[in-house]
Amino acid sequence: MDTSQRLPLLGGLSPRTFMARHWQKKPLLVRQAIAGFTAPLARAELFALAGEEGVESRLIRQQGGGFQLRHGPFARRALPPLAQRAWTLLVQGVDLHDERAHALLQQFRFVPEARLDDLMVSYATDGGGVGPHFDSYDVFLLQAHGRRRWRIGRQRDLALRDDLPLKVLAHFEPEQEFVLEPGDMLYLPPRYAHDGIAEGECMTWSIGFRSPGTGELARELLQRLAEDASDAVGDRLYRDPQQPAVDAPGAIPPQLHAFAADALRRALAEPRDLARALGEYLTEPKANVWFEPVEPVLALPSEGVALDRRTRMLYDADHIFINGESYRAAGRDAVLMRRLADARRLGPGDLARASAAARGLLLQWLEDSWVVAA
Repeated sequence: MDTSQRLPLLGGLSPRTFMARHWQKKPLLVRQAIAGFTAPLARAELFALAGEEGVESRLIRQQGGGFQLRHGPFARRALPPLAQRAWTLLVQGVDLHDERAHALLQQFRFVPEARLDDLMVSYATDGGGVGPHFDSYDVFLLQAHGRRRWRIGRQRDLALRDDLPLKVLAHFEPEQEFVLEPGDMLYLPPRYAHDGIAEGECMTWSIGFRSPGTGELARELLQRLAEDASDAVGDRLYRDPQQPAVDAPGAIPPQLHAFAADALRRALAEPRDLARALGEYLTEPKANVWFEPVEPVLALPSEGVALDRRTRMLYDADHIFINGESYRAAGRDAVLMRRLADARRLGPGDLARASAAARGLLLQWLEDSWVVAA
């Protein structure tokens, strides 16, 4: 992608300018970000998706100033009548299940793939919404059908109501108000409070970005590093030939504290190990994603290959990461695999230049259903 090219999607800004001016800084309202946009996914298709096992969905109903929350899957008869006001169906990760949603998500790949999370679809009847709230991540709110009124504000008081099953702000202070129609889009940085109310039947597509916290990241990385800790630090045993006799045997010796701290330092000392753990974590498929292996593949498709829409693939200076697995890569093969991660496909010419080792990996990924014929 040419990051200097002006895009209607960003209101005539280039991705480079948008990232410098707005990303994690301030909102951006874009009228007709996608001109003439109509929801690729019809209402009936969304409802059917919400009824499937392995699809995360939630039903929110507003009653008497409060909210009721239920988790799916939902049979069609379990959803309220369309004529009933103020209910919302949220379907998460639609891009994992529908190629059209996945294709739309690709328009936002001017943000690193490691940050791109998923596309959620919100369907609401007149008056429907989820209450004033804030997200801990960046979000693009694309209006796909009908109209939704958004009130937004830089919220200082982040206290939540404790009487509701949703994270609703106790003291919402809106500063701006917009009505979005199909094709309009609103970008909001993290912790920017917002409240969207449907004006008639409406559908909003939300493009969200993952923002792992330090606690989550440390836990995941340490767990992955621990699996190979013996290789990294060896199995040197603690020795204390100078340990004197003690009259307080319950106290942990300072030397043992120092030995433990040194073991952790050694486990974290190899930059490639940390890089490997991070890449594997960032490409780990979501819990509701699984791949069905196919029969052995004898040859690569003549038309080229593409990543399955559920596949996550990233790279760093030394590794290729795909669906939680890591591979050391260098030279021509590394260039090829990085192209696959960036473009999510390889053409016939790319495959013709692939080494035997790279072709072998691609064949294995075809059998694993991580890669498909282009």
